[in-house]
Amino acid sequence: MTKPIFSAIDNLSLSDIEGEADLIPLLTSEDEEALESEELPAAVPILPLKNTVLFPGVVIPITVGRDKSIQLIKDANKGDKVIGVVAQKDERIEDPGVQDIYRLGTVAQILRVLTMPDGNTTIIIQGKKRFELEEVITEEPYLQASIRPVDEDRSMLLQPEFQAVVESIKELALKIIQDNQNIPSEASFAIKNIQSQPFLIHFVSSNMNLSVKEKQGILGTTNINERALLCLEYMNVEHQKLELKNDIQSRVRNDLDQQQREYYLHQQMKTIQEELGGVSYEEEVEEMRQRAKIKQWTQEVAQHFDKELMKLQRMNPQVAEYSVQRNYLDLFLELPWGNYSEDLFDLKRAQSILDRDHYGLAEVKKRIIEYLAVLKLRNDMKSPILCLYGPPGVGKTSLGKSIAEALGREYVRISLGGMRDEAEIRGHRKTYIGALPGRIIQSLKKAGTSNPVFVLDEIDKLSISAQGDPSSALLEVLDPEQNTAFYDNFLEYGYDLSKVMFIATANSLGPIQPALRDRMEIIEVNGYTIEEKAMIAKEHLLPKQLKEHGLENGRLTLNKAVLEGIVEGYTRESGVRGLEKQIAKAVRYVAKSIAMEEDYVSKPKLGDVKTILGPQRVTRDRYENNATAGVVVGLAWTAVGGDILFIESALSKGKGQLSITGNLGKIMKESATIALEYIKANAEQLGLDTFPFNQYNIHIHIPEGATPKDGPSAGITMLTSLVSLLTQKRVKKNLSMTGEITLRGKVLPVGGIKEKILAAKRAKITEIILSESNRKDIEEIDAHYLKGLNFHFVKEMGEVLTLAMTDKKVKHAKNLGV
Repeated sequence: MTKPIFSAIDNLSLSDIEGEADLIPLLTSEDEEALESEELPAAVPILPLKNTVLFPGVVIPITVGRDKSIQLIKDANKGDKVIGVVAQKDERIEDPGVQDIYRLGTVAQILRVLTMPDGNTTIIIQGKKRFELEEVITEEPYLQASIRPVDEDRSMLLQPEFQAVVESIKELALKIIQDNQNIPSEASFAIKNIQSQPFLIHFVSSNMNLSVKEKQGILGTTNINERALLCLEYMNVEHQKLELKNDIQSRVRNDLDQQQREYYLHQQMKTIQEELGGVSYEEEVEEMRQRAKIKQWTQEVAQHFDKELMKLQRMNPQVAEYSVQRNYLDLFLELPWGNYSEDLFDLKRAQSILDRDHYGLAEVKKRIIEYLAVLKLRNDMKSPILCLYGPPGVGKTSLGKSIAEALGREYVRISLGGMRDEAEIRGHRKTYIGALPGRIIQSLKKAGTSNPVFVLDEIDKLSISAQGDPSSALLEVLDPEQNTAFYDNFLEYGYDLSKVMFIATANSLGPIQPALRDRMEIIEVNGYTIEEKAMIAKEHLLPKQLKEHGLENGRLTLNKAVLEGIVEGYTRESGVRGLEKQIAKAVRYVAKSIAMEEDYVSKPKLGDVKTILGPQRVTRDRYENNATAGVVVGLAWTAVGGDILFIESALSKGKGQLSITGNLGKIMKESATIALEYIKANAEQLGLDTFPFNQYNIHIHIPEGATPKDGPSAGITMLTSLVSLLTQKRVKKNLSMTGEITLRGKVLPVGGIKEKILAAKRAKITEIILSESNRKDIEEIDAHYLKGLNFHFVKEMGEVLTLAMTDKKVKHAKNLGV
């Protein structure tokens, strides 16, 4: 509690003061003038005061305890009752000398001397006029000194400015009395009844909660207007402090009232719950303790849980943190600590499940079985971290489900596509409102075991944002050296993920950061051939769609030729999602016919497909002929599989400029430039030494300009196209090629070989030129994919031209002087 700003007027009760005492509790203007006109004695006894400054006209009680001071009071009370009152600089000094007191003080009149029951002497004094010490006369038995009056500048007394300041002091004093509960309301009457303006300033200054130094500063100000402004300044500060104090007390009181109300309601709820047979908070805590006893967790986890449970017991159930802590402990109890399902290491059964659910993919199945065999022999339940990558719709996600069934483990899957918040992996700190654990911990809670098959779908689609980088958070999840104690921000405790079999899926490895890619075993899942798609449709997709549409088997039968026609004419993909949609459309056609009792063909032929599915939507490029100079067939890889690519070149009169069109990327444009420069540099060897390059412009174009194209694999195709254009000779029939070239004419390897070969086969290509370094890729492909294809492996561009070019001129050959 702070000291009241104003002293209680009751403390100055007049009942104990003699009637003849000269008491002036509130001065009038006449009294003020009388005091000012009094002459000061030449010398007075000096009474030092602790913590008090006496102002002219103000009446205050003083308790006297020092022997010197008691003697001074006795002597003065026998005489004229006039003493000099000064303030001590340091209240700790018991016997102050002249150097320990302020030189400016107030002459006072002793109004009454009282002897208290405890033996102390209390005097009531009234200040009269200010004085300044001149010379010490004697220090024994008490301090006596000669004094001189201090002149006061009262020139502003009648000025409007001074009058306004005094009015402000009075108004602010009344506000403080009203706001401060420690000051009796009678004090406001005293303020209102003060007529003397200087006395109002002195009265307020004397009763303010200021330090001795601050009050001495007010007393020492000779100009009455400046003294009033200084007093008003201190009053404003005190009023602001009082408002702040009252505001704080009001808020604390409201908080306490609210807590008491909540406690009362909580006790009522508890009683009502017990009457209704409900569960009280104590019973909830006890239930958690019993559930914890049957958990298969380590001693460290048990100690952590007990510590958090004790924290819950100490909380008020009505505070917001209680529900957060209870949810945290519920998660702890629901997680499958130390609960592992037993693996089924029957590899033949696993092979049969993979064959049942997925047609083809022999290499992928082989590698999966190899990993399962290692898992069986090692028998430590530590699982490999696989990454299945390939085009959409080839069965990467469903492979994970088949692996879980083969091992007898639980299956969980989370989609990472578009995830941009690190907290999705690591969780939020539980102190936040609405905090949740990360998707990893949530999925393990859902699985009920600590060793499920965990599919991280679309791991290449992770994003980065201001909330962090989720792919970086996955580094700990997918690192066998770190995931034995995976730290989730919500769980705030390490969880063992080393027994989880993580399987990531991706369409492309490019977007995956290198550190994350390095932690996974990469298994490539290639696209299907037309024959494989037809077989998948017959064995899996058609029966599935008939069942989903409520039709019996046999209501619709599609033979191999029809299915292959649907694949080629209505889909353009490496997987089978688009094919499934077309089959679903055919099944709906049958369902509608049955529902409307219309006739339909249950075994449609190839000619009936147009009636069921509409006109063909996909037109595939086919090899045409070699009658035009500068037209060569290349091979390209796309996100939906392989495709053939026509490279066209043309000549026109000009100044030797090279133009390249077809929405090509930077690398592809560079390949065209390299091809032309190679021809110019080796013109004599190619029989083009007499060709006037500076008289013709060359234009290279790749059709389907709306489709972006890039990469180095069309290098040898562009060079062959330019040689055919400049020599006006035909390229070999049914030939395609792919490979990167260098300025020296070397042929470098490229990727996507299997998809490119399938595209060549669909386009009725029979011969393919590849880099010698791509021979290993061909050896890894099953022989039935290569049936009907003849491969030529080359190291230099000269070999390409020898294989690709003929001596026969094209139709309507131009005479270019070669």
